[in-house]
Amino acid sequence: MSDTQTLDLDVVGAYLSDNLPGFEGPIELTKFQTGQSNPTFLLATPSHNYVLRRKPPGQLLKSAHAVDREFRVQKALFNTDVPVSQMHLLCEDASVIGSDFYIMDHVDGRNFNEPTLDDLTKADRGAVTADMNRVLAALHDVDIDAVGLSDYGPPGNYYERQIGRWTKQYRAAETVDVPAMNKLIDAMAANIPAEDGQRTLVHGDYRIDNMMFEREGINCLAVLDWELSTIGHPYADLAAVIMQWQMPAGGEGRGMGGVDRAAMGLPSDQDFVAEYCQRRGIKGIDNFGFYVAFCFFRMTGIIQGVLKRALDGNASNPERAIQMGQYVPVFANHGLKALEHG
Repeated sequence: MSDTQTLDLDVVGAYLSDNLPGFEGPIELTKFQTGQSNPTFLLATPSHNYVLRRKPPGQLLKSAHAVDREFRVQKALFNTDVPVSQMHLLCEDASVIGSDFYIMDHVDGRNFNEPTLDDLTKADRGAVTADMNRVLAALHDVDIDAVGLSDYGPPGNYYERQIGRWTKQYRAAETVDVPAMNKLIDAMAANIPAEDGQRTLVHGDYRIDNMMFEREGINCLAVLDWELSTIGHPYADLAAVIMQWQMPAGGEGRGMGGVDRAAMGLPSDQDFVAEYCQRRGIKGIDNFGFYVAFCFFRMTGIIQGVLKRALDGNASNPERAIQMGQYVPVFANHGLKALEHG
């Protein structure tokens, strides 16, 4: 079994006994199979359940898999209007298990893998999606100075910075030439909007499957997977939701393409954006196609990195990583279409 799939429980247990107040073993270990970036494990003990999230071992792209940033942002957000798990400790001594990791509470809730929310009633689908909207608006209204995150991202144009970063990340992980991505990289750099003064905390991968909800209710208990979070521009998070919804429903797409949303109690793209704008007191959003294209561009870079890690032998879920890699040209072409249609 590879290092991404298991842990030395004797080592982990000894470390937690020395560093985590109240910890008592033994540990029952379960590897979460969702997620591709940072391997994540459930540590069940007789009195309390924890989650361990670690950097993968091996050679990694610079600035990727920043579990220290994940730990910091969630710790800062605890007890705000943005629901997160409680953070316990961060270990930056790679000699313990082979890479940095952190420990947080396990959130006992339910996770929805697809935005169609097929197993819910029509009323609950609308309510869960509305709470997703509420949490997103709350995230972008966080006072970054008050929670100690004003230095969590560099100054300057967020999109210029992100496009530069993900172009470099994509090139570093490139395995074959993808003409559509080459074209999208040039188009993104040429269409960056002017600054509008908004500088907020952004999640970076905001979608329904990165959230935990009440087992019997509709309220969000925690937003997960903060690896891409930074200080930036809020419309990138909003557009990320719309990007996913534009993908085919079911299977690898996990979107809502072709779905009769009204019949299922789900909002249209326009209704979700309008509700968000109302929550934040915004009149509307110009050139929304750029923000959607940006999300497709960034996701192309992410899945190319996932593919490269699979080929290098250190992916969290190798089989799924290879499947995801097939979508590099698909996402790039979606990005070009979003730019074209505005």
